[in-house]
Amino acid sequence: MDDRDDWTLTEALHHEQGRGDPFAAAVRSTRMSMIITDPTKPDNPIIFANDAFQRLTGYDREELLGRNCRLLQGDQTDPETVDRIRDAVTAGTDIAVDILNYRKDGSSFWNALYLSPVRDDAGRIQFFFASQLDVTDRIDVQARMAREKARVETEVTRRVAELRESLDAQRLLLHEVDHRVKNNMTMIGSILRLQLREAHDSQTADLLRAMMTRIDALATVHRHLYQSEDVTRFDIGSCTVNLASDLTQSRADCDIRIRADLGRAEVPAGQASAIGLIVNEILSHMILPTDHGGARVFDISSRVTGGRVELGIRFGRDGRDGSSKNPTLPRYSPSGVTEQIISRLAAQTRTSVSWVQGPCGSIEVTVVVDTEVS
Repeated sequence: MDDRDDWTLTEALHHEQGRGDPFAAAVRSTRMSMIITDPTKPDNPIIFANDAFQRLTGYDREELLGRNCRLLQGDQTDPETVDRIRDAVTAGTDIAVDILNYRKDGSSFWNALYLSPVRDDAGRIQFFFASQLDVTDRIDVQARMAREKARVETEVTRRVAELRESLDAQRLLLHEVDHRVKNNMTMIGSILRLQLREAHDSQTADLLRAMMTRIDALATVHRHLYQSEDVTRFDIGSCTVNLASDLTQSRADCDIRIRADLGRAEVPAGQASAIGLIVNEILSHMILPTDHGGARVFDISSRVTGGRVELGIRFGRDGRDGSSKNPTLPRYSPSGVTEQIISRLAAQTRTSVSWVQGPCGSIEVTVVVDTEVS
């Protein structure tokens, strides 16, 4: 079919301006691949194909006219997409799909197909108009992205599984370490209690009790640390309350209460044992009054200021009994072994401990840990 026949077909689409019609000229010369099919003829054949369509597919006009568009389909063309196009033609509706087509030479390309019916004034379908665009590069990029996404997801799944296995192994190891440490603490405590029974003088008994208190304090720190959600951090405020509670329960001869005002105050887990022992020495020193009369109270507070964790401990009269008598408390700062333990462990953990004799005979201690340099 020559250009004149080609033009006659464009005139059939309600354009009656002859060769001067800009629509007809545009359809023939546009770089967009376009065809027109005639559904009134058997098998809805191609009746017009512009030069761009011929260049895209490799077929000459004579090879295209009179044939159905399925000549572009091949082995890898998606049957579901073909069915969608067929259903749209049957229903007389528009459709836009990406379909894998094949050129005359057998090479494939991804075709962004747009198909639309052309109706006359009575609404009857006279033609189907279709435009095509080679989007192979876009589809290839999408396919590469999909493959890369699948590869990454597979790798992430594998790494997550490895991390979960590693975490399970760490939890098992942590449980085993926790079990062994508790067993060792229990064994040491049992030995000290046996020795305490054999002690023949009060001085030896006091030394053994002091050692047992320190072992119990370490056990409390260990329990507190390994029962927390994050075993890399240690909250000294809540642990101080636990240590104070253990000490007060061991003193049946005293009426001691605990009041707490705690903000979350964490230090690295590596400092837990040393700071726990410091706190235990402070509390043990405070709780050794010679005057057992009247109720007393531990006021414990904790907070974080900048890079410093601050722990405050106050021990003194409760005040509920209305007594104005000052209790006979120990010297407000410790000496001897207690002082040495506190000073040496404080130096190791970059911790400062300050003692103040407060009102009404109370003792006030501030423990500051510089976590930024720890």
